[in-house]
Amino acid sequence: MSEGGPVAQDRLKSFIERIERLEEEKAALLADIKEIYSEAKGTGFDVKTMRKVISLRKMEENDRQEAEFLLDTYLSALGMLERPLAAE
Repeated sequence: MSEGGPVAQDRLKSFIERIERLEEEKAALLADIKEIYSEAKGTGFDVKTMRKVISLRKMEENDRQEAEFLLDTYLSALGMLERPLAAE
């Protein structure tokens, strides 16, 4: 880093403080999310499945379809699907 005196020091301090504030906010958000999962689990929902649904919802439609196709292909190859995949 080039030496910039008090101006560079103030800028660095500003960056560090902003990151620290965001880290605190992130920790609070993660605690909130954990609480929601606990609440859902307490009412009978399967948290592992909920996490999978959230993961799938983040994916683009094409990516999700490809992942589902690959999973079905692998399960079929292992004899784990009740119905074999139709030849396309």
